[in-house]
Amino acid sequence: MEYKILKKDGKARLGLLKGKHGETETPCFMPVGTLGAVKGLTWKEIKEIGYSLVLSNVYHLYLRPGLEVIKEAGGIHSFIGWDGLILTDSGGFQVFSLGSLMKLTEEGVEFRSHIDGSKHFFTPEFVVKFEEEVGVDIGMVLDECTPYPATYEYARESMERTLRWARRSLKVRSSPDTALFGIVQGGVYEDLRLKCVEEIVKLPFEGYAIGGLSVGEPKEEMFKITALVAPNLPEDKPRYLMGVGTPEDILFAVEQGVDMFDCVMPTRNARNGTLFTSYGKVNIKASRYKKDFSPLDPECQCYTCRNFSKAYLRHLYVSKEVNSVILNTIHNLHFYGKLMEKIREAIREGRFKEFKEEFLRKFKRGSQFFS
Repeated sequence: MEYKILKKDGKARLGLLKGKHGETETPCFMPVGTLGAVKGLTWKEIKEIGYSLVLSNVYHLYLRPGLEVIKEAGGIHSFIGWDGLILTDSGGFQVFSLGSLMKLTEEGVEFRSHIDGSKHFFTPEFVVKFEEEVGVDIGMVLDECTPYPATYEYARESMERTLRWARRSLKVRSSPDTALFGIVQGGVYEDLRLKCVEEIVKLPFEGYAIGGLSVGEPKEEMFKITALVAPNLPEDKPRYLMGVGTPEDILFAVEQGVDMFDCVMPTRNARNGTLFTSYGKVNIKASRYKKDFSPLDPECQCYTCRNFSKAYLRHLYVSKEVNSVILNTIHNLHFYGKLMEKIREAIREGRFKEFKEEFLRKFKRGSQFFS
């Protein structure tokens, strides 16, 4: 993997990330394709919207369809039919969210499948080998996703285990085609986060992620930790804020120097009838749209907005038509893609701060009115 910074505007960075299966400009948003598919859309539509990097998940792919099936198909790209870049989350968040179905040891984590209750065991070494053998472009190492709330002592032990696992992960890597990202943990404790940064950047990862945020902590805590950690990560490596988030969250993090984002929000909200527009969020379920024959977002050029009215989108949703999921998802992912495109353009032209302020002013005002 190669990464190059093309332009800076304050702490905000415009970059180019290249891998075996293509390239993407950063800051970028990754659509979530947990099981090797983005719910509601085909890869053709994902590519037409403008995405070249997507996210999948080791935990879910390991359980279904399994390593052997993917390997026999020729690797993850061949199996799912996507020829762009793929990043896989290690599954750490999913495993640790299992609670009583999970048992943590220094060696790794034992867990029961959410599908059939069968027992499984993940080690840092296994996760790296899985990612390399299926052929992903970027693999996240196994970390302990510190929950919120957590005591200082728990967060410290969790952070230190994450560092030990990171070192073990690097010792078994063998493929030059799969880049590995280390992960910064430490909960909401500033000294633990800085200690983790100090140690993790000594390790030769191709990129670094901020994990353990957007897990229930107050928004102010997420902003505080992001602003603390991001500028202290290596200047010449991509920085990834995991599981974030709203347009407001993304704009704040870009301003702190973050390059990569993922979140289920645009796709999940699309399925639930909440749509993002230039003028705020629209709850398409609302009766006010029953006879509203205007486009969802007059500033949007996606397939949905060019061809269908809010009244029709509401009709599809309340009628539980499959096309509701498809059209809503097309729009929301297009909205996120265009937001990132506008962010990159603003950084390139040295006007990111002004863009951020104007976008949020219009977006927040509209959300209060439309939703």
